[in-house]
Amino acid sequence: SGKHDTLGIDLVAMCVNDLVVQGAEPLFFLDYFATGKLEPGVGVSIVKGIAEGCRMAGAALIGGETAEMPGLYARGDYDLAGFAVGAAERGTLLPKLDSISTGDVLLGLSSSGVHSNGYSLVRRIVEKARLGWHDPAPFEAGKSLGEALLTPTRIYVKSLLAALRAPSGAGIKALAHITGGGFIDNIPRVLPEGFGVDLDLAAITPPPVFGWLAKTGGVAEAEMLRTFNCGIGMVIVVEPAQAETIAATLRAEGETVSVVGRIIEAKAEPLVQPHGTLAF
Repeated sequence: SGKHDTLGIDLVAMCVNDLVVQGAEPLFFLDYFATGKLEPGVGVSIVKGIAEGCRMAGAALIGGETAEMPGLYARGDYDLAGFAVGAAERGTLLPKLDSISTGDVLLGLSSSGVHSNGYSLVRRIVEKARLGWHDPAPFEAGKSLGEALLTPTRIYVKSLLAALRAPSGAGIKALAHITGGGFIDNIPRVLPEGFGVDLDLAAITPPPVFGWLAKTGGVAEAEMLRTFNCGIGMVIVVEPAQAETIAATLRAEGETVSVVGRIIEAKAEPLVQPHGTLAF
């Protein structure tokens, strides 16, 4: 699509969102940019995006590496990678596996869109629809398809740190970053053995992009739940008595919060048991 200025935000987001789910505060970030031939305008756009992502996460951009390898990358191709380092007070790491119990509430934080995952399927669906990246987005007025699909990943660091540090923060037991694998693969990673999730699909309001992908691609709901975030970029396991207070703190930080399920006993697969239907 020729749009490079927000990819750095996605790169930072995939690192810092994975750090904060462990209860850690991101401290600094470094990037690695490899290409066949450096195009200065593209490079500047990418680094600006990385800097913006770091600003949003409250992390320092302390350096990086740029490599030109014309024998390895075709002209116009590049590879972008990075990593972040964070810190947590000893004894405060998440998830708190010993405290998770039946009836704990799942809060969902709304996503901004596709969030950097599932793009192999996205490209196949766009190909099937016979649309170009510069055509108007069928699901978002005033934007091209490429621009709408590249809406940058939401960075949840500052709001989650505020919730964790609030008096009610002790009621937060686990955080799950909903990336590749969707709800089905990501939520079980933070649960102790013998527990699962009753997921209320009716409580989730997917952004229009997911309805367009599902209908245009003929993608079944189960596959959508396993591939995309479907409108929820972060899931929080909380003590029921603290759920509303924690939700209020997150809303005050600018998040859209909804109750999307509860912890249940689950001795066997599936560990995530959806009920209701997504309103695509």
